[in-house]
Amino acid sequence: MIKYLFPFITAFLLTVPLMFVFMSLAKLIGWKERKSARHIHEKDVYRIGGVVMVLVFNLVIFLNKDLVLTPELWGMMAGTIVLMVVGARDDVKEIYWKIQFFFQVVVSVLVFVLGVRIYYITNPLSGGVINMEYGIGVLFSAALVVIWIVTVINAINWLDGIDGLSSGIAVIAAVTIALLSLKKEVSQPAVAIIAAVFSGTALGFLVFNFNPARAMAGTSGAMFLGFSIAVLAVFSGTKIATAILVMAIPIIDFFWVIGQRIKNGQPVFRPDRNHLHYRLLELGWPQKKIALVYYSITLAIAIVALNTRAIGKSLTLAIAFLVMLAASLVINKKISFGKTNEK
Repeated sequence: MIKYLFPFITAFLLTVPLMFVFMSLAKLIGWKERKSARHIHEKDVYRIGGVVMVLVFNLVIFLNKDLVLTPELWGMMAGTIVLMVVGARDDVKEIYWKIQFFFQVVVSVLVFVLGVRIYYITNPLSGGVINMEYGIGVLFSAALVVIWIVTVINAINWLDGIDGLSSGIAVIAAVTIALLSLKKEVSQPAVAIIAAVFSGTALGFLVFNFNPARAMAGTSGAMFLGFSIAVLAVFSGTKIATAILVMAIPIIDFFWVIGQRIKNGQPVFRPDRNHLHYRLLELGWPQKKIALVYYSITLAIAIVALNTRAIGKSLTLAIAFLVMLAASLVINKKISFGKTNEK
């Protein structure tokens, strides 16, 4: 157990002091939160979480003696650095969403080429296995990996508007993946170590990101969090179904918002405040309450995900979707009613 706890603690203890250092540096150079359609902070908040997390994560991974630096792991590390550079540029001055999307696809293809692949998927109805290791199955695997990684990157990125939301959900997801990797039927100790390093890093950042936030992940941090979780899910015995469940709230919200934007003829990736957490904020919920509710639901789903099989996971995901849909409808009705009364 020490080989999992030690990297977790090391990453945490490195992240905390480095955050102080980089916050002081950000204050000197004026690296503050860039105003956008999703800006909600009245005071200056520094968007340096991503730089710190990527540095700590890669350093602890590189120095860990229990890990073999395989091509897949090199690909993951390289991907985090590329996204950090692109994201940091966006944190300073906004980058057109198509450029961000391009680099998200690039790093997704990169890790696939280096071996981060889905070799099979489980049929949720029959429980059988669909092999994607050979022939045309490889193309399906590539498409699934790219779609999966890009989806999770953006789902997490869109959570970053509320204090502690993206980092807290990321910690729960990573701990779930670590526990899943230690199960006898999965037996992926290396993945558990990587997930432990990631968890410690994200938790160290959460100390500064929880409401009232002193620092934000920024685009660089949010993309790092999403990319790492997505890759870890593929690493961990291709148990993407479990990761989908744990990430149910942000993923469902992601597709819901995209659907609304397409319906209204708006650009798919243009920032707005139509996400569930922003709607709750509009109803008067404090940021801390929103974060704690999200944590509680995610933790409950994670426990279910770790203790159910394919059909149970599909049922849980369906229930989560219906609950999210009902919540969105009720919230929208309350907001509309409130605006009507104001007139």
